[in-house]
Order: sequence, then structure tokens, then C-alpha cells
Amino acid sequence: MPFDATCHQHAPGSAQTAAAKGRGPGRAWLEFLTRWMDAIETRRQLAAMDDRMLSDIGISRAEALREAERRPWDLAPPPREPRCGA
Repeated sequence: MPFDATCHQHAPGSAQTAAAKGRGPGRAWLEFLTRWMDAIETRRQLAAMDDRMLSDIGISRAEALREAERRPWDLAPPPREPRCGA
């Protein structure tokens, strides 16, 4: 299954919470659990990529492994280290 970065497009707190949108706490909890499951699956896919695939998306093996080891509730984007020549 290919890596899907779409679940990492929005940082936590970058959008209104579900409760602020008028949804109940049950809906907000369900959405939060869905984000956890998406993070788990995406990180599993990232860890399974070969070096060519990681190179294609601009991520080193070390970055991929760091991301894959993060806890599911850690949904904030990690700080990126500057690349040489960038």
C-alpha cells in the first residue's frame, strides 16, 4: 500500500475543534480516534518504504524511523532539520 501523507496535512489546533463546530463530545472523540488510527497506519507504511521511495518523497531513513516510532497521540508535525544546500 503506498504512503499517504494526506492525514498529516493539518496540525492539531490548526482548525476549529469539533466541539467548537457544534458537534457533541462523542463525535469529537470519534474524530480523534480516527486520527490516531490514521497516524498508526501511515507511520507503519512509512517504516515499510525502501530507500528509493523515501528519497522520492524527500525523507531520509532516519527521519522515517523517527516518525514511525512516534506515539499515536503525537499528531503535531515534527520539526524538520534543514537540508544541506537548502
